Amino acid sequence: MITIDDITFSYGNNTVLKNISMKLEEGKVYGLLGENGVGKTTLLTLLCGLKKAGSGRIDIDGYDPFERKPSFLSLEYFLSDEVAALSMTAEAYAKNYGKFWNGFELDKFRELMGIFETDPGQKMNRMSFGQLKKSYISFALACNCKYLFMDEPTNGLDIPSKAQFRKAVTKYTAEDSTLLISTHQVRDLENIIDPIIILDRQDVLLNASLNEISEKLFFDYSNTKHPEALYSELIPGGSIQVLLNTSGEESKVNIEALFNTVHLHKELVKGIFSK
Repeated sequence: MITIDDITFSYGNNTVLKNISMKLEEGKVYGLLGENGVGKTTLLTLLCGLKKAGSGRIDIDGYDPFERKPSFLSLEYFLSDEVAALSMTAEAYAKNYGKFWNGFELDKFRELMGIFETDPGQKMNRMSFGQLKKSYISFALACNCKYLFMDEPTNGLDIPSKAQFRKAVTKYTAEDSTLLISTHQVRDLENIIDPIIILDRQDVLLNASLNEISEKLFFDYSNTKHPEALYSELIPGGSIQVLLNTSGEESKVNIEALFNTVHLHKELVKGIFSK
């Protein structure tokens, strides 16, 4: 269990996170959404202990991440958006650095590289950015960590690779693991992320499962015009409109439309989901 209790973090006079609180449960793949500059990457680095909160508390299974105890570090892995092109093969990297994680499996790494159609015997500094990204994703999943934090993992991946990423996360993540994936590319991850967290500048606008969202909001894909809609957008073949769910009817959550709805009606949505 990850507990974030009233944390604040600033870069000099610029407060990025302020009084942020939330809980992340085991066995879920959280999607972390938000505009540029709201602190998504900062939150990930706080959770893995690379930065220390100015105030408040982070507790992960009884650990303070910033203490960086070896027993905690073996539980978590942070995959940065920036990946290093080292002068060694991907397999050599995996063999050398996998030793730091008790659950690392070299065979699993090789299998994942096969799913991504990337040669583990190729030198990393001779790979394309997409191949390099897939190598690090394979390594991250092969570490078998309880907590996996990923910052924009599908950046630089082509369309087939994004499908491979979804397959890899679905197939190779343990049932009790917690994944927190920061992304702007919600369509890349729409079928695997649940719950959804939406950060705003110094605030958490939403932290809810897709079922909870569907209970509170209704996503209408018909051509019927709803003047009371909180958000509407033309899409091929019609439109999508987001309304308060007053009938209890189920609907498929569109994450992009949800994101836009939340930003148009911040206080309303926070009030709905705080009940």
